[in-house]
Amino acid sequence: MSSTELPGVRSTAEASSQVGDVRVAEGERLRTERLPGLELNLRFRPSSKEGLPPALFVHGLGGSSQNWSALMERLADEVDGEAVDLPGFGWSPPPANRDYSITGFARAVIRHLDAAGRGPVHLFGNSLGGAVSTRVAAARPDLVRSLTLVSPALPELRVQRSAVPTALLAAPGMAPLLLRLTKGLSAEQRTRGVTGLCYGDPTRVTPEGFEAAVEEMARRMALPYFWEAMTRSSRGIVDAYTLGGQHGLWRQAQRVLAPTLLVYGGRDQLVSYRMARKAAAAFRGSRLVCLPEAGHVAMMEYPEVVAAAFRELLQDTQELTHTEEDGRG
Repeated sequence: MSSTELPGVRSTAEASSQVGDVRVAEGERLRTERLPGLELNLRFRPSSKEGLPPALFVHGLGGSSQNWSALMERLADEVDGEAVDLPGFGWSPPPANRDYSITGFARAVIRHLDAAGRGPVHLFGNSLGGAVSTRVAAARPDLVRSLTLVSPALPELRVQRSAVPTALLAAPGMAPLLLRLTKGLSAEQRTRGVTGLCYGDPTRVTPEGFEAAVEEMARRMALPYFWEAMTRSSRGIVDAYTLGGQHGLWRQAQRVLAPTLLVYGGRDQLVSYRMARKAAAAFRGSRLVCLPEAGHVAMMEYPEVVAAAFRELLQDTQELTHTEEDGRG
């Protein structure tokens, strides 16, 4: 089944089961949103009660909506959540205009929120998705009621050595070279490498979770646009890092009005732990959670901790809103 053949809604009642060719967690469903020049796959979990505020989860480079399943499950009683596969990733086909820039992804998210009428949302972003979410929150504050960023890909002056291969992927001609150098690697070997890079402690990945990741890796490696999506998205991150002025990501972080939660991992090999305090200073009134044992995907390693931190943000924000309303009354 190709990504363009996804029906509108599919669901399963079995834990970590398959719907067609797509693996979904218990209680999850998938739907496809089609807009002119843009098709997005969305993974969602029906709300446990009526009237919950909407939330949108945005994954990182090479990831998919599946990265948010554990956290969405833990927040099902707090938000009406859905996770998007960015264009060219997961089960979303490439964007018609082949725009894999941070701004291009941000426009896709904004178009979805405008078309679905779900804003303002509690917006979550990891890595690349964190940069995208920052741009969305700065450009369209009316669409964002809170912002939660897990290891956001914001510009660093000194990139960690372990992140250099990702940056090199953006260089012209590197994708064919990397493809030749890694041609003999199996999907399991590739997945093990990615897991070692992204997790603070790879042993936290369950056998079932690793199996699902291997299946997803094998499927994505067979897609004709896999390397294009990876290389152009990597180039988009590098371009965003070098962009100055009002469109620079740090400048846009300062413009974010929504209450912001920042989550950083002490064992993150892709986004430096030392950037945590700079981010906390840039996002006004933000709160910072540092997890010394976590890697790049804290929402997958420690979903219960991230969920608890978001609940605190939500509670404090609601209490502040009630206080302001009482004061006006």
